[in-house]
Amino acid sequence: MENNPAQAVIFLERALGEDPANTLTSLYLGIVYEQLGRMDDAIAVYRRILPAAGNLSANVANNLGNVYFRRGDLFEAERFFSQAVAFDANKAAAYLGRANTQIMAGNLLNAIADYEQYLILAPNSSQRSNITQLINIIRSEIAAEEMRQIVAAEQERRLAEERQRLLDAVSASLQSAAEAGQTISVGADGIEGRDWDIELE
Repeated sequence: MENNPAQAVIFLERALGEDPANTLTSLYLGIVYEQLGRMDDAIAVYRRILPAAGNLSANVANNLGNVYFRRGDLFEAERFFSQAVAFDANKAAAYLGRANTQIMAGNLLNAIADYEQYLILAPNSSQRSNITQLINIIRSEIAAEEMRQIVAAEQERRLAEERQRLLDAVSASLQSAAEAGQTISVGADGIEGRDWDIELE
């Protein structure tokens, strides 16, 4: 409560030593480990208590998602955010975390869906304006990409048609030349005879 994790960790570890099954103490200890940058310790605590966390399961899974997100492990982050949502479909923070993860992974449509669900569950969020703007930007990017694909496909079609037209024209000219060559012949009486004098030394 006094934002002194270095002191808090001492008491929490002592309390957990006296009562290893205390899920709430473990949850607080994991949070303190996060504050201290001890991510491996936080993950170990969260993973240990998750199977038996009961009504705190969504919180623990969400915290695991946050830790993995901070470490850049998007696969694990998304997996635990999704677990948090499975434990509690009204866990707003899990939708937000998963949306951020989806953005980083390039899954923009899924990110929009999670952001929108977050705003439904947390209508008074201080980040509402930023998230709304972010959603609009993502939609604009998606629309622009779709337009680029349409333009590129049309350009590719035109190029293919022009290539085929030129190929047909070249092929037709070669065929004409070949046919013209077949009609040209030189008869024997068309060649003047000549006596060749060859001297051999």
